[in-house]
Amino acid sequence: MKLSALIIDDEPLAHQVILNYVRETPFIEIVGQVYSAAQALEFLQKKSVDLLFLDIQMTKIKGLDLLRILDKPPIVIITSAFQEYALESYELNVCDYLLKPYRLERFLKAVHKAYSRYKLKKGYLGQDNTPAAQVQLKTLLLKVDKKHVQVDIDQIKYLEGYGNYVKVWLTDSFYLTPRTLSSFESKLPQSQFVRIHKSYTINKEEINYVEGNRVYLINGIELPLGKTHKKYLLSVLAD
Repeated sequence: MKLSALIIDDEPLAHQVILNYVRETPFIEIVGQVYSAAQALEFLQKKSVDLLFLDIQMTKIKGLDLLRILDKPPIVIITSAFQEYALESYELNVCDYLLKPYRLERFLKAVHKAYSRYKLKKGYLGQDNTPAAQVQLKTLLLKVDKKHVQVDIDQIKYLEGYGNYVKVWLTDSFYLTPRTLSSFESKLPQSQFVRIHKSYTINKEEINYVEGNRVYLINGIELPLGKTHKKYLLSVLAD
């Protein structure tokens, strides 16, 4: 299984670097090379691809503006000489951000991340056709203030909806991130996390006991249990 990739960069040397590095990655096939966002739009109207290697600073239409134009962009790895666009790029759900000049080992890390995302997107993890729903993600990337923080999923005790934000609670602290509680449902392993209330999702491994309309965690925290969620929680715990 190979990812079809398109290089979008106005510098021929940048194309050559990617072409050289792709020779070390048997799961990627370069199917096109263009030198402007306009050429990329024309190419993508005729042929779909799985992965974009995308430069940011190009004439007329910038790389990030191209992403905003595309209705359903493929997986994107940014290749840029400008670090200041990293935060904005991740807000557009890019897979990785390669700061030029980058070495082969950094390139390989990025494309392996893209390959994992591709397999999850297609519904399979690997050659054994393991369903993506069974994949246990190890970390979660959270936007916190002006930075992105990588959090170990196993360290999350529970999540608390807080208006237009979510508090992601760890052992004795929390991260406040501008997301909805529902947006975490596709990111967190369903075998490990369960919604117990309109404002709370918890790590099942942290439950001590359930009594009435309350859930008591191992660390002594007491959380409300919604009536519509109680039956499902008890069935899950009984499995």
